[in-house]
Amino acid sequence: MNISVASRLQHTSEYYFSQKLREIEALNQTGAQVINLGIGSPDRPPHPRVVAALTEAARQPHTHAYQSYKGAPALRQAMAAWYGHHYGVALDADSEILPLLGSKEGIMHLSMTFLEAGDEVLIPNPGYPAYRAAAQLSGATPVEYDLTAADSWLPDLDALARRDLRRVKLMWVNYPHMPTGTPAEPGFFARLVAFATAHDILLVHDNPYGFILNNDPPQSLLAVPGAREVALELNSLSKSHNMAGWRVGMLAGRADLLQQVLRFKSNLDSGMFLPVQLAAVAALELGEEWYAELNAHYRARRELVFALLDAIGCPYAPNQVSLFVWAAIPAGYADGYALSDRLLHAARVFITPGGIFGSNGNGFIRVSLCQPTQVLQEALARITNARLNEAN
Repeated sequence: MNISVASRLQHTSEYYFSQKLREIEALNQTGAQVINLGIGSPDRPPHPRVVAALTEAARQPHTHAYQSYKGAPALRQAMAAWYGHHYGVALDADSEILPLLGSKEGIMHLSMTFLEAGDEVLIPNPGYPAYRAAAQLSGATPVEYDLTAADSWLPDLDALARRDLRRVKLMWVNYPHMPTGTPAEPGFFARLVAFATAHDILLVHDNPYGFILNNDPPQSLLAVPGAREVALELNSLSKSHNMAGWRVGMLAGRADLLQQVLRFKSNLDSGMFLPVQLAAVAALELGEEWYAELNAHYRARRELVFALLDAIGCPYAPNQVSLFVWAAIPAGYADGYALSDRLLHAARVFITPGGIFGSNGNGFIRVSLCQPTQVLQEALARITNARLNEAN
């Protein structure tokens, strides 16, 4: 029996990390014990109050049924209060917040809700690969816009405005930016809203990194005057609350647009497990001391990653935000893939090649901060002992 694959998958390959993890696992089975500095999955647990809330709720006999597609009122109220406290954005908990099973789910929901064949989608290069995959799966055409070090990894909106944008329906933006760690400079969000308004484009801001190693208060695109008319925002507890595997995200913005997303979403899942929702409420109610402790760990780890990059000879900007450090490759390597492979096989350390995020990332690598300091120290020792510069 020959079952053909749907044509919608013809341009969509397996996620890079899914493939790479198999290679790393094969090496580990030979005794290699590879240190993985690739994926940004927080290694520390959530706050004990969050785990206690989950446990207590799971003990209750009434918490195991199907849940509302739009989330429990307590969770939506907590999300709205979190937005008000940290971003200064007032949201109606009943109509302007939609809880998600992780914000990655939201990328697909938005694409399938609003895009179809004939539409174009502006995606950043470099940027999160899921934007491109979701556009292609929806039948739309991804159109790259350049981000470069020369422009501080911000789009040239004037250059974009000179392009033919008549078929562009949606634009993905993400600041603090993954993978480069660039925060939005003052005034950028306002210029972005003006651009989208002028060209009738739906902006979607993917905003999971604002609480990590950010010296400034976290920003929401929805705080900009006029943004509610043209923008939606994704957010997540994965990074800010060490809850990546719990799959708790949210979509915020215009009620009528969220209602359309709910039409699609309600056909795909049966709601989030109620104890997870109640635990997320506990997470969202944590005070500033939580974020301070979180960032103290990441700050210490970042210093070790800087030392590791110095040992390789990779230049980097020291004021980056987020769970990663983005760095240029040294002379002598063709691209980030070559350096990544060299580190994997010579030092048994895996670092992400920047090219997986787009062609503008080819000359870069990205290092995750999601390993304990002792593991980062071991990675530094392995790289130092491998004498990469001499070997190369």
